[in-house]
Amino acid sequence: MRKAIYPGSFDPITNGHIDIISRASKLFDEVIVLLAVNPNKECRFSVDERIEMLKKATSQFDNVKVDFYPGLTIQYARNVGAVALIRGLRVVSDFEYEWTLSAANEFIDKGIEMVFLMAHHEMTFISSSAIDELYHSGVDISPLVPKVVIEMYKKKSK
Repeated sequence: MRKAIYPGSFDPITNGHIDIISRASKLFDEVIVLLAVNPNKECRFSVDERIEMLKKATSQFDNVKVDFYPGLTIQYARNVGAVALIRGLRVVSDFEYEWTLSAANEFIDKGIEMVFLMAHHEMTFISSSAIDELYHSGVDISPLVPKVVIEMYKKKSK
């Protein structure tokens, strides 16, 4: 079984993430959407809230599961027998960041490939931080995120 990991903070998950998950689910037998910890990022949603969002947003994919791991993603990938880490690329700055991350991951485990999927043109401006800013500015973000994200924002506002 060819297993891949799609890691991220998913704070919140966007339709750009869903597009990458959908495409990865066609390339691999199993895709684990991994809620990973980024110590340099302050999250709007708790781990439990993001797990809930991820599970609801990916429920239509039979070969996708959601998990959480507080350590290095490459170690998690090795522990579960993954052959690849999936990463989405939107713009050139994403490539620069991912290039460095890829080199670090290769240093730790050369046997796990990095697979980069380019974002579709209409999704290149979508980022979790942009979604948060748009939402809090009163912009309708419903075309950019799964329905569960809107529900979670409303719940958090109460």
